Amino acid sequence: MSEINASVTAAGEIARRIEARLNQVLVGQDEVVREILLALVTGGHVLIEGVPGLGKTLLVRSLSRCLDLPAARIQFTPDLMPSDITGHAIYDPKSESFRMRKGPAFTQLLLADEINRAPAKTQAALLEVMQEKQITIEGKAFHLPAPFMVLATQNPVDQEGTYPLPEAELDRFLFKVLIDYPDAAHEQRLVRMMLDGTIGDGLDVAALSPLTDRDGVLALQQAATTVQLDDAVLDYAVRLVRETRDFAGLSRGASPRASIALTRAARAHALLEDRDFVIPDDIKAVARPVLRHRLALSADAEIEGLHMEALLDRLLEQVAAPRQ
Repeated sequence: MSEINASVTAAGEIARRIEARLNQVLVGQDEVVREILLALVTGGHVLIEGVPGLGKTLLVRSLSRCLDLPAARIQFTPDLMPSDITGHAIYDPKSESFRMRKGPAFTQLLLADEINRAPAKTQAALLEVMQEKQITIEGKAFHLPAPFMVLATQNPVDQEGTYPLPEAELDRFLFKVLIDYPDAAHEQRLVRMMLDGTIGDGLDVAALSPLTDRDGVLALQQAATTVQLDDAVLDYAVRLVRETRDFAGLSRGASPRASIALTRAARAHALLEDRDFVIPDDIKAVARPVLRHRLALSADAEIEGLHMEALLDRLLEQVAAPRQ
Protein backbone atom coordinates (compact mmCIF):
# COMPACT_ATOMS: atom_id res chain seq x y z
CA MET A 1 0.00 0.00 0.00
CA SER A 2 1.43 3.40 -0.96
CA GLU A 3 1.95 6.22 1.52
CA ILE A 4 -0.91 8.17 -0.06
CA ASN A 5 -3.23 5.18 0.18
CA ALA A 6 -2.33 4.67 3.83
CA SER A 7 -3.03 8.29 4.79
CA VAL A 8 -6.31 8.38 2.87
CA THR A 9 -7.45 5.09 4.36
CA ALA A 10 -6.69 6.22 7.92
CA ALA A 11 -8.33 9.60 7.39
CA GLY A 12 -11.38 8.03 5.77
CA GLU A 13 -11.82 5.68 8.71
CA ILE A 14 -11.81 8.56 11.20
CA ALA A 15 -14.22 10.57 9.04
CA ARG A 16 -16.65 7.65 8.80
CA ARG A 17 -16.55 7.19 12.58
CA ILE A 18 -17.45 10.85 13.05
CA GLU A 19 -20.24 10.48 10.49
CA ALA A 20 -21.66 7.44 12.27
CA ARG A 21 -21.59 9.24 15.63
CA LEU A 22 -23.40 12.29 14.23
CA ASN A 23 -26.02 10.07 12.58
CA GLN A 24 -26.81 8.64 16.01
CA VAL A 25 -27.63 12.14 17.25
CA LEU A 26 -29.19 13.80 14.19
CA VAL A 27 -31.66 11.05 13.41
CA GLY A 28 -32.94 10.69 9.85
CA GLN A 29 -30.64 13.30 8.31
CA ASP A 30 -27.90 11.09 6.86
CA GLU A 31 -27.46 13.17 3.71
CA VAL A 32 -27.17 16.39 5.71
CA VAL A 33 -24.57 14.85 8.02
CA ARG A 34 -22.57 13.55 5.05
CA GLU A 35 -22.53 16.97 3.36
CA ILE A 36 -21.52 18.78 6.58
CA LEU A 37 -18.66 16.32 7.03
CA LEU A 38 -17.58 16.73 3.41
CA ALA A 39 -17.44 20.49 3.94
CA LEU A 40 -15.36 20.02 7.08
CA VAL A 41 -12.86 17.78 5.31
CA THR A 42 -12.74 20.21 2.39
CA GLY A 43 -12.22 23.17 4.72
CA GLY A 44 -15.28 25.05 3.50
CA HIS A 45 -18.35 26.75 4.96
CA VAL A 46 -21.96 25.56 4.81
CA LEU A 47 -25.31 27.29 4.37
CA ILE A 48 -28.14 25.17 5.75
CA GLU A 49 -31.70 25.96 4.67
CA GLY A 50 -34.68 24.62 6.55
CA VAL A 51 -37.45 25.51 8.95
CA PRO A 52 -36.65 25.85 12.68
CA GLY A 53 -36.69 22.80 14.92
CA LEU A 54 -34.86 20.29 12.72
CA GLY A 55 -31.73 19.92 14.86
CA LYS A 56 -29.30 22.36 13.29
CA THR A 57 -28.00 23.63 16.64
CA LEU A 58 -27.74 20.07 17.95
CA LEU A 59 -25.70 19.14 14.89
CA VAL A 60 -23.16 21.92 15.46
CA ARG A 61 -22.82 21.18 19.17
CA SER A 62 -22.39 17.48 18.46
CA LEU A 63 -19.79 18.21 15.81
CA SER A 64 -17.93 20.46 18.23
CA ARG A 65 -17.92 17.70 20.83
CA CYS A 66 -16.78 14.98 18.42
CA LEU A 67 -13.93 17.16 17.14
CA ASP A 68 -13.04 18.66 20.53
CA LEU A 69 -13.23 22.14 18.98
CA PRO A 70 -14.73 25.31 20.52
CA ALA A 71 -18.03 26.45 19.04
CA ALA A 72 -20.11 29.62 19.27
CA ARG A 73 -23.62 30.57 18.19
CA ILE A 74 -24.91 33.91 16.92
CA GLN A 75 -28.64 34.52 16.63
CA PHE A 76 -29.11 36.87 13.70
CA THR A 77 -31.86 39.47 14.17
CA PRO A 78 -32.82 42.66 12.28
CA ASP A 79 -31.10 44.85 14.90
CA LEU A 80 -27.85 42.85 15.09
CA MET A 81 -24.80 45.01 14.42
CA PRO A 82 -21.57 43.91 12.67
CA SER A 83 -19.61 44.59 15.87
CA ASP A 84 -21.89 42.12 17.68
CA ILE A 85 -20.29 39.46 15.48
CA THR A 86 -16.68 40.50 15.19
CA GLY A 87 -16.17 42.55 18.36
CA HIS A 88 -15.00 46.12 18.84
CA ALA A 89 -12.54 48.35 20.65
CA ILE A 90 -13.52 49.70 24.09
CA TYR A 91 -11.88 52.72 25.68
CA ASP A 92 -10.55 52.00 29.16
CA PRO A 93 -10.38 55.28 31.13
CA LYS A 94 -8.10 53.76 33.79
CA SER A 95 -5.35 52.88 31.34
CA GLU A 96 -6.35 55.67 28.94
CA SER A 97 -6.16 53.19 26.07
CA PHE A 98 -8.38 51.01 23.94
CA ARG A 99 -8.77 47.31 24.56
CA MET A 100 -10.27 44.76 22.23
CA ARG A 101 -13.50 43.01 23.03
CA LYS A 102 -13.55 39.96 20.81
CA GLY A 103 -16.91 38.86 19.44
CA PRO A 104 -18.32 35.33 19.12
CA ALA A 105 -16.74 34.96 15.67
CA PHE A 106 -13.46 34.27 17.47
CA THR A 107 -14.01 30.54 17.56
CA GLN A 108 -13.50 27.50 15.32
CA LEU A 109 -17.04 26.30 14.66
CA LEU A 110 -19.40 29.24 14.24
CA LEU A 111 -23.16 28.72 13.99
CA ALA A 112 -24.74 31.77 12.33
CA ASP A 113 -28.37 31.01 13.11
CA GLU A 114 -31.07 32.42 10.82
CA ILE A 115 -28.51 34.51 8.97
CA ASN A 116 -31.09 35.95 6.59
CA ARG A 117 -32.98 37.60 9.47
CA ALA A 118 -30.31 40.34 9.49
CA PRO A 119 -29.78 43.00 6.80
CA ALA A 120 -26.94 42.84 4.27
CA LYS A 121 -24.71 45.22 6.26
CA THR A 122 -24.63 42.80 9.19
CA GLN A 123 -24.28 39.73 6.98
CA ALA A 124 -21.26 41.37 5.34
CA ALA A 125 -19.41 41.17 8.66
CA LEU A 126 -18.82 37.49 7.86
CA LEU A 127 -17.23 38.10 4.44
CA GLU A 128 -13.72 38.72 5.73
CA VAL A 129 -13.81 35.99 8.34
CA MET A 130 -15.07 33.41 5.81
CA GLN A 131 -12.63 34.30 3.03
CA GLU A 132 -9.52 35.50 4.87
CA LYS A 133 -10.00 33.54 8.13
CA GLN A 134 -9.27 36.75 9.97
CA ILE A 135 -11.11 39.62 11.68
CA THR A 136 -10.05 43.25 11.46
CA ILE A 137 -10.91 45.56 14.36
CA GLU A 138 -9.75 49.18 14.35
CA GLY A 139 -7.26 48.41 11.59
CA LYS A 140 -5.68 45.45 13.38
CA ALA A 141 -6.04 42.00 11.85
CA PHE A 142 -6.60 39.00 14.12
CA HIS A 143 -5.99 35.62 12.46
CA LEU A 144 -8.28 32.78 13.50
CA PRO A 145 -6.84 29.37 14.35
CA ALA A 146 -7.37 26.58 11.85
CA PRO A 147 -9.63 24.80 11.30
CA PHE A 148 -12.37 27.43 11.09
CA MET A 149 -15.84 26.71 9.75
CA VAL A 150 -19.04 28.75 9.47
CA LEU A 151 -22.31 26.85 9.52
CA ALA A 152 -25.04 29.35 8.69
CA THR A 153 -28.73 28.52 8.77
CA GLN A 154 -31.40 30.38 6.87
CA ASN A 155 -35.16 30.18 6.74
CA PRO A 156 -36.81 29.64 3.37
CA VAL A 157 -36.80 32.97 1.55
CA ASP A 158 -40.59 33.07 1.29
CA GLN A 159 -40.92 33.37 5.08
CA GLU A 160 -41.74 36.73 6.60
CA GLY A 161 -38.88 38.94 7.81
CA THR A 162 -36.07 37.49 5.71
CA TYR A 163 -33.42 39.30 3.68
CA PRO A 164 -31.76 37.77 0.62
CA LEU A 165 -28.07 36.97 1.04
CA PRO A 166 -25.73 38.97 -1.23
CA GLU A 167 -24.25 37.02 -4.13
CA ALA A 168 -20.71 37.66 -2.89
CA GLU A 169 -21.58 36.04 0.43
CA LEU A 170 -23.41 33.10 -1.12
CA ASP A 171 -20.39 32.33 -3.29
CA ARG A 172 -18.21 31.98 -0.20
CA PHE A 173 -20.21 29.01 1.04
CA LEU A 174 -18.84 25.72 -0.23
CA PHE A 175 -22.23 24.00 0.10
CA LYS A 176 -25.86 24.89 0.42
CA VAL A 177 -27.49 22.02 2.29
CA LEU A 178 -31.24 21.46 2.36
CA ILE A 179 -32.61 19.98 5.58
CA ASP A 180 -36.18 18.70 5.63
CA TYR A 181 -38.48 16.95 8.07
CA PRO A 182 -37.48 13.36 8.95
CA ASP A 183 -39.77 10.54 7.87
CA ALA A 184 -42.27 9.05 10.32
CA ALA A 185 -40.05 6.20 11.52
CA HIS A 186 -37.08 8.45 12.21
CA GLU A 187 -39.27 11.05 13.92
CA GLN A 188 -40.67 8.38 16.23
CA ARG A 189 -37.14 7.27 17.03
CA LEU A 190 -36.12 10.86 17.74
CA VAL A 191 -39.03 11.38 20.13
CA ARG A 192 -38.23 8.10 21.87
CA MET A 193 -34.59 9.15 22.32
CA MET A 194 -35.74 12.42 23.84
CA LEU A 195 -38.15 10.66 26.22
CA ASP A 196 -35.50 8.13 27.24
CA GLY A 197 -32.98 10.85 27.95
CA THR A 198 -30.62 9.80 25.15
CA ILE A 199 -30.88 13.39 23.92
CA GLY A 200 -31.59 15.96 26.61
CA ASP A 201 -34.11 18.78 26.23
CA GLY A 202 -31.25 21.25 26.61
CA LEU A 203 -29.31 19.66 23.74
CA ASP A 204 -26.76 18.33 26.21
CA VAL A 205 -24.04 16.55 24.25
CA ALA A 206 -21.67 16.05 27.18
CA ALA A 207 -22.11 12.28 26.86
CA LEU A 208 -20.43 12.36 23.45
CA SER A 209 -16.73 11.60 23.64
CA PRO A 210 -14.26 13.30 21.26
CA LEU A 211 -13.22 11.16 18.29
CA THR A 212 -10.39 13.43 17.19
CA ASP A 213 -8.99 16.90 17.88
CA ARG A 214 -7.72 19.98 16.08
CA ASP A 215 -4.63 18.22 14.75
CA GLY A 216 -6.77 15.30 13.63
CA VAL A 217 -9.10 17.59 11.66
CA LEU A 218 -6.13 19.27 10.00
CA ALA A 219 -4.76 15.84 9.11
CA LEU A 220 -8.13 14.93 7.57
CA GLN A 221 -8.05 18.06 5.44
CA GLN A 222 -4.46 17.42 4.40
CA ALA A 223 -5.26 13.81 3.45
CA ALA A 224 -8.06 15.02 1.16
CA THR A 225 -5.58 17.14 -0.81
CA THR A 226 -3.58 14.00 -1.66
CA VAL A 227 -6.53 12.35 -3.41
CA GLN A 228 -5.69 12.08 -7.10
CA LEU A 229 -7.75 13.91 -9.70
CA ASP A 230 -7.45 12.71 -13.28
CA ASP A 231 -7.45 15.30 -16.08
CA ALA A 232 -10.58 13.79 -17.61
CA VAL A 233 -12.50 14.11 -14.32
CA LEU A 234 -11.21 17.67 -13.86
CA ASP A 235 -12.42 18.50 -17.36
CA TYR A 236 -15.84 17.06 -16.50
CA ALA A 237 -16.14 19.25 -13.40
CA VAL A 238 -15.18 22.39 -15.32
CA ARG A 239 -17.59 21.55 -18.16
CA LEU A 240 -20.42 21.19 -15.65
CA VAL A 241 -19.76 24.63 -14.22
CA ARG A 242 -19.26 26.31 -17.59
CA GLU A 243 -22.51 24.81 -18.89
CA THR A 244 -24.44 26.70 -16.19
CA ARG A 245 -23.50 30.02 -17.80
CA ASP A 246 -25.58 29.37 -20.93
CA PHE A 247 -28.05 26.83 -19.60
CA ALA A 248 -31.74 27.25 -20.43
CA GLY A 249 -33.70 28.33 -17.38
CA LEU A 250 -30.78 30.04 -15.63
CA SER A 251 -30.13 33.78 -15.58
CA ARG A 252 -26.87 33.51 -13.67
CA GLY A 253 -24.27 30.79 -13.93
CA ALA A 254 -21.52 29.75 -11.54
CA SER A 255 -18.11 31.40 -11.26
CA PRO A 256 -14.69 29.67 -11.41
CA ARG A 257 -14.89 29.46 -7.62
CA ALA A 258 -17.56 26.80 -8.18
CA SER A 259 -15.16 24.73 -10.31
CA ILE A 260 -12.61 24.84 -7.50
CA ALA A 261 -15.24 23.96 -4.89
CA LEU A 262 -16.55 21.09 -7.01
CA THR A 263 -13.16 19.42 -7.39
CA ARG A 264 -12.12 19.95 -3.78
CA ALA A 265 -15.40 18.57 -2.44
CA ALA A 266 -15.16 15.59 -4.83
CA ARG A 267 -11.77 14.75 -3.32
CA ALA A 268 -13.32 14.72 0.15
CA HIS A 269 -16.14 12.49 -1.12
CA ALA A 270 -13.64 10.03 -2.55
CA LEU A 271 -11.81 9.96 0.80
CA LEU A 272 -15.02 9.09 2.65
CA GLU A 273 -15.61 6.34 0.08
CA ASP A 274 -12.14 4.92 0.89
CA ARG A 275 -10.58 5.83 -2.44
CA ASP A 276 -7.44 7.85 -3.17
CA PHE A 277 -8.70 8.92 -6.60
CA VAL A 278 -11.75 10.83 -7.82
CA ILE A 279 -14.30 9.32 -10.18
CA PRO A 280 -17.16 11.08 -12.04
CA ASP A 281 -19.66 9.84 -9.46
CA ASP A 282 -17.82 11.88 -6.81
CA ILE A 283 -18.36 15.00 -8.90
CA LYS A 284 -22.05 14.16 -9.33
CA ALA A 285 -22.46 13.48 -5.60
CA VAL A 286 -21.36 16.99 -4.62
CA ALA A 287 -22.62 18.95 -7.65
CA ARG A 288 -26.02 19.88 -6.19
CA PRO A 289 -24.85 21.32 -2.85
CA VAL A 290 -21.97 23.12 -4.61
CA LEU A 291 -24.09 24.70 -7.35
CA ARG A 292 -27.62 25.28 -6.05
CA HIS A 293 -26.84 28.57 -4.27
CA ARG A 294 -24.56 29.90 -6.99
CA LEU A 295 -27.20 29.86 -9.72
CA ALA A 296 -30.29 31.97 -10.36
CA LEU A 297 -33.45 30.94 -12.16
CA SER A 298 -34.52 32.99 -15.14
CA ALA A 299 -37.82 34.87 -15.02
CA ASP A 300 -39.33 32.46 -17.55
CA ALA A 301 -38.31 29.45 -15.47
CA GLU A 302 -39.89 30.95 -12.35
CA ILE A 303 -43.12 31.69 -14.25
CA GLU A 304 -43.19 28.07 -15.45
CA GLY A 305 -42.77 26.89 -11.86
CA LEU A 306 -39.43 25.21 -12.40
CA HIS A 307 -37.27 24.49 -9.36
CA MET A 308 -33.50 24.64 -9.04
CA GLU A 309 -33.24 20.96 -8.13
CA ALA A 310 -35.00 19.96 -11.34
CA LEU A 311 -32.65 22.11 -13.42
CA LEU A 312 -29.63 20.62 -11.67
CA ASP A 313 -30.93 17.13 -12.46
CA ARG A 314 -31.28 18.16 -16.10
CA LEU A 315 -27.78 19.64 -16.12
CA LEU A 316 -26.23 16.44 -14.79
CA GLU A 317 -28.11 14.44 -17.42
CA GLN A 318 -27.01 16.61 -20.33
CA VAL A 319 -23.30 17.02 -19.53
CA ALA A 320 -21.59 13.77 -20.48
CA ALA A 321 -19.33 12.23 -17.84
CA PRO A 322 -16.07 10.54 -18.86
CA ARG A 323 -16.12 6.78 -19.00
CA GLN A 324 -14.36 5.20 -16.07
